[in-house]
Amino acid sequence: MNCSGPKDTAFFEELNTALKDARVIAVTGRMASGKNAVCQILSQNGAVCVDADILVHAAIKNQNDKIIQTFTPFAQQKNLIIQNDDGSVNRRALGELLFSDPNLLKMQEDIVYPEVTALTKEFINHNQKSGKLCVINATVLYKTPELLDLCDFIIFVDAPFIKRFLRARKRDGIKASVLLKRFSAQKDLLNEYKACGKKIFVLKNNGNLTDLQKKLN
Repeated sequence: MNCSGPKDTAFFEELNTALKDARVIAVTGRMASGKNAVCQILSQNGAVCVDADILVHAAIKNQNDKIIQTFTPFAQQKNLIIQNDDGSVNRRALGELLFSDPNLLKMQEDIVYPEVTALTKEFINHNQKSGKLCVINATVLYKTPELLDLCDFIIFVDAPFIKRFLRARKRDGIKASVLLKRFSAQKDLLNEYKACGKKIFVLKNNGNLTDLQKKLN
């Protein structure tokens, strides 16, 4: 594992060398750490990125009826409405419910993750034909070992707690209490990836994206 900030020349030399030889990598990190910014920089340098959140949204849409049927009784207990007027899942209300109970979150993952795995593999197979580096942008990729096994290494994006908290509040407009629950659920995220045995580059994102962009080439 390598741990460094944007000004560490040796760290970025090793990372850039690894990127040149890689076929598939994972970009991960806690909520609002800057994963999307790193993926944008990689895309500007020729990589193709898939956002697992978007694939999760697609999977939720495909499993809409099953999700509503499964979780409505639990939502009613907490006075939450997880179904919109048009019949679709209210993802924000569903998220509030799931992050309040690890057992409910696991139930949701069992419904959604198999389809996310299939969609991600389709993305990789399509883009590897052109020889491009494929990047999977996902917070909890360790929960889908089948996908993590495809990755040559992991970039774990890290940022200070207060920066992540303020960034998430501004970006998502989530209540502070809900946000803290989500942060708490991800506190051991790096250790989860260490347990997977993959090589990890821990990339410190302290907000200097211009410098970061110059280093990631």
